[in-house]
Amino acid sequence: MYDIIVIGAGPAGISAGIYAKSRGQKVLIIEKANVGGLIGKVSTVTHYSGIIENETGESFAKRLKEQAENSGIEIVYEDVKKVDLKSNIKVISTENNTYKAKKVIIANGTRARKLGIDGETQLDGKGIGLNAARDGKDFEGKNIYVVGGADGAVKEALYLAQFAKDVTIIHFEESLGCISEFKEKIKKTKNINLKLNSRLHAVYGIDKVESLDISDEKTGSIETISDPGCGIFVYAGTIPNTEMYTDLTLKDGFIPVDENMKTELDGVYAVGDIRVKPIRQVSTAVSDGTIAAINASL
Repeated sequence: MYDIIVIGAGPAGISAGIYAKSRGQKVLIIEKANVGGLIGKVSTVTHYSGIIENETGESFAKRLKEQAENSGIEIVYEDVKKVDLKSNIKVISTENNTYKAKKVIIANGTRARKLGIDGETQLDGKGIGLNAARDGKDFEGKNIYVVGGADGAVKEALYLAQFAKDVTIIHFEESLGCISEFKEKIKKTKNINLKLNSRLHAVYGIDKVESLDISDEKTGSIETISDPGCGIFVYAGTIPNTEMYTDLTLKDGFIPVDENMKTELDGVYAVGDIRVKPIRQVSTAVSDGTIAAINASL
């Protein structure tokens, strides 16, 4: 029996755990994979206050983990399969264990959205569906294609440019949707090209990408590019991990909360990217976790 169980160990979950522990709560954090969540997979962490020089997602996640462990928080690495949130005592079930708590803070975030195009599944990990921080160096001197035009996609394109022969950003809108800082950096990076009003339509190959189709949003025409051994990095947004929260009313798949991060159910809070919110950044996730933990500890 715990006072508070936190589901998910990204920045929001770790923040919640640390603040709850500091207020004398018996805390358990349940994490499916690795501390850090999606932020642990990015090439660089930018704009967050207090980051160290050349902060990577991996180094940021490592320090999150160390801080939580040094705080005496118990972390178990299991995949939550079922939750009962309506009762006074909340029940969280994994494949092998059942945990109980008076209160629960949901912080298991989102996952990367797939494009749903031909060849994506067959070539996953073989040239598409890659991680820039982990796989970028494997494409040194080769062409790289980045799908997406928001901050995350453009930041990874800038990182990948140091390895690639050329980086092509494929984006369906007329202009990039990233912040001005990244737009200026793109202009100064000679081996980054923009392919706007375009979508990745299909990929072909067996053990590696051999060619790709790119469709034109205005004309509907399809251009086939032969580029054996190229790398394709997809940043097409995310999907909230809310499928098992059937006790909650969702909005566009996300969990609504009040200003205290409380959901419609007593003793249940939601923080970070999984909740309804206009801005999804590490800084706002940490803030969410802080607010939820302080209120849950009252």
